[in-house]
Amino acid sequence: MELFRIGRTIPFMRHALILNVISFLTFVAAVFFIVTRGFHLSIEFTGGTVMEVNYTQSAPLEQVRTVVSGLGYTDFQVQNFGTSRDVMIRLPLAPGQSSAAQSDTVLKALKASDATVELRRVEFVGPQVGRELVENGLLALLFVIIGIVVYLAVRFEWKFAVAGVLANLHDVVIILGFFAFFGWEFSLSVLAGVLAVLGYSVNESVVIMDRIRENFRKERSMPVVDVINGAITQTISRTIITHGSTQMMVMAMLIFGGPTLHYFALALTIGIWFGIYSSVFVAAAIAMWLGVKREDMIKPVKKVDELEESYEE
Repeated sequence: MELFRIGRTIPFMRHALILNVISFLTFVAAVFFIVTRGFHLSIEFTGGTVMEVNYTQSAPLEQVRTVVSGLGYTDFQVQNFGTSRDVMIRLPLAPGQSSAAQSDTVLKALKASDATVELRRVEFVGPQVGRELVENGLLALLFVIIGIVVYLAVRFEWKFAVAGVLANLHDVVIILGFFAFFGWEFSLSVLAGVLAVLGYSVNESVVIMDRIRENFRKERSMPVVDVINGAITQTISRTIITHGSTQMMVMAMLIFGGPTLHYFALALTIGIWFGIYSSVFVAAAIAMWLGVKREDMIKPVKKVDELEESYEE
């Protein structure tokens, strides 16, 4: 499906060197901020108090957030749990205050605005659980990267596998760099968004790589640079349709999803735009510089004379 077709091949690789230098500097800056500033981890990683309260009618989430914020909390989460009347409140650790004391204070404040609210459950989530979440998250990221390498190496060629993985790591590190630089809250939903971006970005790279392979088969005498430029140009319409529709959905979550989905949608938004950029200017350019050629992806066909000689022998 195409919205439009470009008759003239756009020379994307002409500016690949300059853009990749910028990408490298951005990548280094992101790593610097990650190392020096670290992440603003949510209570899912650091530990805290989890409360479940129930309302007789649909819970006023914004009112609950206002009440909790008025108690001096800044790092907290308020979201529906199960039904629209049930609310889960996650509170960070408070020095010198137990989970029971925290929950009592919050419940009294909530009852001041709505006397019908009831406390259903209070639970303390320790930092040990947070460490396990970090370890499991890193393992999930590692397995995804290994899977991408194997998939690209089997379907295409090792040069494309290396290029695709570097492009995907570029996207992930840039997203993490944004969260480290601005001090945005890094939660499990954000980690899920990063993993989703990995799969989303590699899909775009695969589409371009597949078109490059097709062009190698059709244009046997065309230079590698022209083959890559042609493949990217031919997939622009598809890229606009796919990423445009996805971004509209993500923007809806970003605008109307509330605080619960805000950073998840933000991570996806950064990943979508950098995914387009890295698939075109990072993955394709690295594959070109690694020396990808027609023979790498198309097995040479034996000549008829050679087949006849082997048959006679």
